[in-house]
Amino acid sequence: MPRPASRHHPVWLFDLDNTLHDASRHAFPTIDSRMTHFMAELLQLDAAAASHLRVHYWRRYGATILGLMRNHPHVDPQHFLHYCHPLAELLREIHPMPGLKRTLHQLRGRKILFTNGPLHYASAMLDALGIADQFDGIFAVESSRYCPKPQTHGYRRLLNRFRLQAHRCVLVEDTLANLKPAKRLGMRTIWLRRGNRGSSWADRTVRRLDALPRG
Repeated sequence: MPRPASRHHPVWLFDLDNTLHDASRHAFPTIDSRMTHFMAELLQLDAAAASHLRVHYWRRYGATILGLMRNHPHVDPQHFLHYCHPLAELLREIHPMPGLKRTLHQLRGRKILFTNGPLHYASAMLDALGIADQFDGIFAVESSRYCPKPQTHGYRRLLNRFRLQAHRCVLVEDTLANLKPAKRLGMRTIWLRRGNRGSSWADRTVRRLDALPRG
């Protein structure tokens, strides 16, 4: 049972990929390659067509898995997620964000991982990064019943699951589109990005994770 939130500190909701670790260097290329191969085999497409469809589903639905489920209902989502997130290969290279452990340790308040990735991958990454003890829970794509960010339904399910009030939560994300529903629900939002451009959906923009405010 999740612990009740402190009355005095925020509840931090952290994205995983390209927020807590640099997924672009190894994790994303590995996952994308496996997804493309899966879709090529499943749908009898060449690699280029499968890659194009993978990106199309990701852009339209927020996650490739949702596009597959809606357009190819015979696909087993758990089989797809496990095939596309091979832990032995993914854990060969881990690239934590600078100051990751120190930053999380210094933040006051509960921390929950809010990711579009599958649970087995999210859990393994927290262990590999050495930060599993900093988190009170994981809300993965299965937890949302495959309603990934930025679909509002997933955010509402997270709030219900952990008995949270939106105005007490701070969402830290590298993807601007995922901040929009959070802001509309009343959460505070922090956009992690390389550059100085801000957005009306971000209460604050930081270039590095270790620049987060502490409370």
